[in-house]
Amino acid sequence: MKGIVTVVGKDRVGIIAKVCAYLADNSINILDISQTIVNGYFNMMMIIDISGNLGKFESVAEELGKLGGEIGVDIRLQSEEIFNSMHRI
Repeated sequence: MKGIVTVVGKDRVGIIAKVCAYLADNSINILDISQTIVNGYFNMMMIIDISGNLGKFESVAEELGKLGGEIGVDIRLQSEEIFNSMHRI
């Protein structure tokens, strides 16, 4: 199962490290990653494979949201299917 992770917020040291550490600790593979900083604001999008995680998709989404609160950014996880459906032209 693939998911789309978005991370948005004021730039600070360690955002990528903390998100990637969470994913690695939970056997979640990063398939693709893009990040940029515009005028001091951090924006990252990842495509992940969560099939190696024994937990449920909703649990991962909730934990990522909590992690975002701890590090001062907004982290959201969406299923790839829903993300693609929302962004069709």
